[in-house]
Amino acid sequence: MRYASITDRLAPLGSGKWTVHLKARDMIAAGKDVIELTIGEPDIQPDESLMDEADRSMRAGRIRYSNGRGEPGVVAALREKYRQRRADVSDENILCFPGTQTALFAVMLGLVEGGDAVLVGDPLYATYEGVIAASGARMVPVPLRPENSFHLKADDLEQAVTPDCRVLLMNTPHNPTGATLTRDEIAAIGEVCKRHDLWIVCDEVYEKIIFDGGTFVSPFDLPELADRTIVVSSISKSHAAPGFRSGWAVGPEEFCTRLLAVSETMLFGGQPFIADMTAMAVSGEFDTATRMRENYQRRADLILEHLKGHTMLRPMRPEAGMFLLIDVRATGLDGAAFAERLLEDKQVAVMPGASFGDQAADFIRLSLTVDDKVLAEATDRIAAFADALGEGDQKWAS
Repeated sequence: MRYASITDRLAPLGSGKWTVHLKARDMIAAGKDVIELTIGEPDIQPDESLMDEADRSMRAGRIRYSNGRGEPGVVAALREKYRQRRADVSDENILCFPGTQTALFAVMLGLVEGGDAVLVGDPLYATYEGVIAASGARMVPVPLRPENSFHLKADDLEQAVTPDCRVLLMNTPHNPTGATLTRDEIAAIGEVCKRHDLWIVCDEVYEKIIFDGGTFVSPFDLPELADRTIVVSSISKSHAAPGFRSGWAVGPEEFCTRLLAVSETMLFGGQPFIADMTAMAVSGEFDTATRMRENYQRRADLILEHLKGHTMLRPMRPEAGMFLLIDVRATGLDGAAFAERLLEDKQVAVMPGASFGDQAADFIRLSLTVDDKVLAEATDRIAAFADALGEGDQKWAS
């Protein structure tokens, strides 16, 4: 039997990146004492009033068909949210989707196809490569260098551009590194994009989780980039509601008009009762993001303190988000081997950096979404594992 080429393009880009995570889940199911630090799932509940609103709306009959753009209430709420950043935003600049992932998939379908290329910073979120490949386009990695705190630099972007590039897919604050771009960095990146006539698609799901009082800046906020910038985001991280699958894209009116037919063909609308909850979330004042931000920054500091002075483990302080990278190259293992052996020897599950690109191959990624005591225990196990590696090397050398 014959299959479409998309199944071949995506075959190596699915669950293979999550091998350690899936093995850890099997071990947990078998009763093993595994500490899971693999996925970025908020460890607090959404605000009770949001869940009450979803329940109220559903029971009030808001369970019928919607439309491709989004329910009027949530579109209006998103319009007002983004008008605080740019006064010219209207309903025609907004499309609603079930989560950021679906928004990204649709946006890429609307911008690129076979023969085109998409620039992405490396490291990158694990699903970006698949989203690009699904469209038929190819991914062009741009190195995000550890010595630059993983910030995307305009010079590196310029050197990576090829004649077939059509889009820069950005992520700030960044997963997995936590890097958060400054206004000057974005302006310089924007100049490269204007020079090469590139769209900018900016994933902003960690907008509300920036540490140390840092400031969020987006290419969407710069007037000179408004006609080429598309924002994708959701309530998954800002409101601790990943399972509700409620996201959106905000971009130029012509782009949204063209993409509307794609959205209608894929989905023909989302769930009205979730739209009502989302409208409340984006227009209300909730402390959910503040609590997560405080928790994650404290936990990042906890890891840094526990590993202070450790000669073989170098934790990288994140600027935002819910993850922390540790450079493990001094152990003599790359991130994949370290993660696999750590799970076997110490029952701690972390993500190998290679799941996020070549630039992270010597790193492991830890999620900050577990209780402080559990995270401290996991960090101690990681340190003990690295120490044992060092002792083994010394014995071998003698």
